[in-house]
Amino acid sequence: MVKFSKELEAQLIPEWKEAFVNYWQLKKHVKKIKLARTNKQIASVEFTHDFGRSILDPIRFIALKVASTTKHFFTSSNNNTDEIIQVRSKSMDSDEEVLYQTELLQLFSEEDEVRLFFERLDEELNKVNQFYKTKESEFLERGEILNKQLQILLDLKQIVGDRQRRRKSNAGGLLHRSSASFSSTNSNSFSENPAELNDSSTEMSQTDEVIAALERNGVNFMNSASSRAMMTKKGKPKVAMRIDIPATTPARTISAVTSMLWEDLVNQPKKEGSGDFINRKKIQCAEKMIRSAFVELYRGLGLLKTYSSLNMVAFTKILKKFDKVSNQQASASYLKAVKRSHFISSDKVVRLMDEVESIFTKHFANNDRKKAMKFLRPQQQKNSHMVTFFVGLFTGSFVSLFSVYIILAHLSGIFSPSKEIAYMETVYPVFSVFALLSLHLFLYGCNLFMWKATRINYNFIFEFAPSTALKYRDAFLICTTFMTSVVGAMVIHLLLRAGGFSPSHVDTIPGILLLISIALLVCPFDIFYRPTRYCFLRIIRNIICSPLYKVLMVDFFMADQLTSQIPLLRHLESTACYFLAGSFKTHEYATCKNGKLYRQLAYVISFLPYYWRAMQCARRWFDEYDLNHLANMGKYVSAMVAAGARLTYATQSNHLWFSVVLVTSVVATIYQLYWDFVKDWGLLNPNSRNPWLRDDLILKNKSIYYLSIALNVVLRVAWIESIMRFRINSVETHLLDFFLASLEVIRRGHWNFYRLENEHLNNVGKFRAVKTVPLPFRDADSDG
Repeated sequence: MVKFSKELEAQLIPEWKEAFVNYWQLKKHVKKIKLARTNKQIASVEFTHDFGRSILDPIRFIALKVASTTKHFFTSSNNNTDEIIQVRSKSMDSDEEVLYQTELLQLFSEEDEVRLFFERLDEELNKVNQFYKTKESEFLERGEILNKQLQILLDLKQIVGDRQRRRKSNAGGLLHRSSASFSSTNSNSFSENPAELNDSSTEMSQTDEVIAALERNGVNFMNSASSRAMMTKKGKPKVAMRIDIPATTPARTISAVTSMLWEDLVNQPKKEGSGDFINRKKIQCAEKMIRSAFVELYRGLGLLKTYSSLNMVAFTKILKKFDKVSNQQASASYLKAVKRSHFISSDKVVRLMDEVESIFTKHFANNDRKKAMKFLRPQQQKNSHMVTFFVGLFTGSFVSLFSVYIILAHLSGIFSPSKEIAYMETVYPVFSVFALLSLHLFLYGCNLFMWKATRINYNFIFEFAPSTALKYRDAFLICTTFMTSVVGAMVIHLLLRAGGFSPSHVDTIPGILLLISIALLVCPFDIFYRPTRYCFLRIIRNIICSPLYKVLMVDFFMADQLTSQIPLLRHLESTACYFLAGSFKTHEYATCKNGKLYRQLAYVISFLPYYWRAMQCARRWFDEYDLNHLANMGKYVSAMVAAGARLTYATQSNHLWFSVVLVTSVVATIYQLYWDFVKDWGLLNPNSRNPWLRDDLILKNKSIYYLSIALNVVLRVAWIESIMRFRINSVETHLLDFFLASLEVIRRGHWNFYRLENEHLNNVGKFRAVKTVPLPFRDADSDG
């Protein structure tokens, strides 16, 4: 049977952990009460035995135990009206806050441990009650705002629908009159006009009623007194309000920037006033925003309901423990007060949940409750033992195949500098790409495992859907499958080379493996984690098109991963050149490296990840006006300068470029280390209660943080090898480069854990467990 403390730890909301009942501290108080009573009993027994022991002591002890139990039974049965404790509630006049305070009667009045226990219990009850009230009022207010937004949306949809019907009717009437003019007299064709005018006047009156309802909700149409002013020259309704559609796509971003430049630089307002044109596309975007807001509201209400039930169980469990230790029935009186408190007695959350379900089913699911529940209560992905089985199977296969590869490579002498230089220059970079990618996947799986073990809510931080989010077992399965396939291809490649097959045909195996991997990545069929694959492609698209897309946490997190995979991108460049130039047929591996375009692309590829990350920082500054983002952009600009200097020094080895590389690399490294420790990890706080760390730590062992700081410093200065120029052969050079690239990937995987830990603690500090979705409608005159 699982202890309740572990069950509570597993089920509580991580971001609200500080607001839950501190069950563990209350257990310590109960243990203190038990220890104090045990010491008193031992002291009394020792006092009675000062004059020696007797063989009748066990009989006396049993008799005293029976007598005390009988006395307690009769006193509790005969004096049901007498209560051991009294829980009083005090109302505060300022904000209608109710505070609970326990008064000890009869047996407990002289016991300090019991008094401290109930004082702490009162504090916990007041804390839970106040937090519940605060969150409940926030969600109720949010629900009222969403209802108004939904009503505005429905009214606008009706206006647009009326406009489209009017257009169709006008077009049909014109067609009918034009055909009738050729076959009948003017009087007959004119006789239909009164009925048409009557229909159009009815439609206009209905639209006027909708406009009046919108005005009651705070939406004012431009010159709504006359029906002619409702429409512009193009026939579009115009309102004195603004539809705030976030600039999340390139088209919206370009539109926002051009309008801002028009208003701020040109300083020439539009002729038609400040109202927005309402069309179907804007209404569809507004509908998606309101639907997402309802989903998040329902999720928040569900979390608050869980918060209430878990705290009730915690109070019940701890009071039962107290009754058992004190041998008294004090829990009944206190539980009555708990059940009367607001977080248990209030039913506003349940009623609002029912209301949200009915609204969502009616307006966003076409009265299909099953469809609505898929949005409101997405099913969690079940763990499969088959995934664990295949992880073990492919791990064993990988180890076996890799052992075979090492033996074959040694026998064929491909790593000998005097025999097979072409293998290291052509085929080995392709396999290095897969090896570095697999290592990154493995470390991401380790990150997922550690985040789950430490209760870091990475799905909420990355805004992943719980039903399709990748779990650590899935990441390990992808990694092991990938590496087993790659090492299998490497073994087949060596066997075919040893078997005397044509090198031009054999060397196409890495290219075929690369094409298969790309095809599997973009495969449209729902196999091999399609939601994850498409999510990855969408994130890569957002990174490449920076700063046109709105930057989310997962976007700049992935861009940071790319800055650690520059060697992989360089290997991809050489691989593409090798196959596209047809060098695999002629085995002239120096063709690409001697080309001017290849050397110029090396600069571009080395700059691109830092450039994308710098553009993301610029976009975040544009959206949030936070100068920290500009400072972060400076870090990536300094990294670009250092990378460019190192590339130039590789071709122009002189004292001038050595000095440039040294200065730029040292500056970039210090900049990066400061940002890693202070901004990304939140460490190096001299005033922290944990020396030079931070106040809140998830890992209990502080020495791990100090070791991580030292490890990050060591791995950050691995660039020293590029200027030391160790005099070794080409084979060892490639192996050393691969080793250093692997160290950078390991550093990034190590960095990932602390980066998300800091983000999670920021959410915990603000009790942020639900995403705040921006709402579309607001007044055009407001600044918000």
